[in-house]
Amino acid sequence: MRLLTGRTAAAVVERLARRGTQFSSLEPRVRRIVSGVRRGGDRALRRYAQKWDGLKRKQPVRVPEAELEAAAHFLTPELRKSLRRAAANIRRFCEWQKPAAWMRQRDGTCLGQLVRPLESVGCYVPSGRHPLVSTLLMTVIPAKVAAVKSIRVVSPKPSLEVLGAAAMLGVTDFYRVGGAQAIAALAYGTETVPRVDKIVGPGNGYVTVAKKLVSFDCAIDFLAGPTEAVVLSDSGSPAFIAADLVSQAEHDLDAISILITTSKDLAGAVAAEIAPLIKDNPVARQSLRRSGVILLASSRPEAREWANLLAPEHITIDREDLPFIDNAGSVFVGDYSPQAAGDYASGPNHVLPTSGQARFRGGLSVLDFVKVVTVQELSAPGLQRIAKTVECLAETEGLSAHAHAVRVRCSHA
Repeated sequence: MRLLTGRTAAAVVERLARRGTQFSSLEPRVRRIVSGVRRGGDRALRRYAQKWDGLKRKQPVRVPEAELEAAAHFLTPELRKSLRRAAANIRRFCEWQKPAAWMRQRDGTCLGQLVRPLESVGCYVPSGRHPLVSTLLMTVIPAKVAAVKSIRVVSPKPSLEVLGAAAMLGVTDFYRVGGAQAIAALAYGTETVPRVDKIVGPGNGYVTVAKKLVSFDCAIDFLAGPTEAVVLSDSGSPAFIAADLVSQAEHDLDAISILITTSKDLAGAVAAEIAPLIKDNPVARQSLRRSGVILLASSRPEAREWANLLAPEHITIDREDLPFIDNAGSVFVGDYSPQAAGDYASGPNHVLPTSGQARFRGGLSVLDFVKVVTVQELSAPGLQRIAKTVECLAETEGLSAHAHAVRVRCSHA
């Protein structure tokens, strides 16, 4: 990893703070795929799925429930136990997150909110080099805690582990398609894949651009770019810091891994610890060579400022820094909070904003699967108390019918 200081380090932070998702070159091709599925339905979906998703000519797009159940029996006892433990932790955290309905009464006015689940969601589970059973848990469980009625999962070339985990979670609508074609099918519907109200889950550039293109017709969680890991520390364990940076770097050749510190000694120790860890990990090795940096800040306030400007997907910090972190997808505090724990089993979601989007939102949560609907009930005295205020504001805006809607009621109260 390169060690950068002074203006060079500050310039790198400034550049990364404006990074964006950077998939614009894919947009023309993805637009053709999305339009093709929107117009052609199953026929276009199958053509793309056979070309890119490994779908066989007579293989059904929708995975039969019997196949899901058979895959569940394939799971080893150890994997089954791990899935149950991780699922329990994720479910408990979602229950803690879930907003509550409430009503309050004051001066003849009853105000409150209802919490209602979305009717249907589509969960995208990537299936590239690794079978991401963890992403299945992270997208399906919050939807179930929110009581979403219809949960549809799409995944290209799903492994037996992913299918078995889906069966354990009670998923019955599973489709073996991926990429932009799967996003289009979920957004617009085909003869086989019903359309959904919202699409969630990470994916490659094609998935990300497709989500962007359909976002005016179907809600999405957010646009995800390559994995990002930042460690902000002056006194952490070099071995632990190196392990976190390498663990996230192995996700993707374009992953971003950064150590921010004021300690030159720590910077050198972390760099030394990284070398043997990447010896037999070619993806992490190339990723760190391309996008791995150690930024040496001149002061603790500057280091914290850089961290917030980067607004990273994951950040590991010392406890004393927690009050100063405003922008991050998920925060890991102290030596014994590895980012990998959040990726799998601690409870908080691992579907997190990247490309600076942590400036305005956090990670996927049960909140993404519900609507908060406001309620108001006014008595005659309650309306009279605010009538003059409403009439004045309405007349100021030139909306006389609004003022009349209040005035006519008050005249009959």
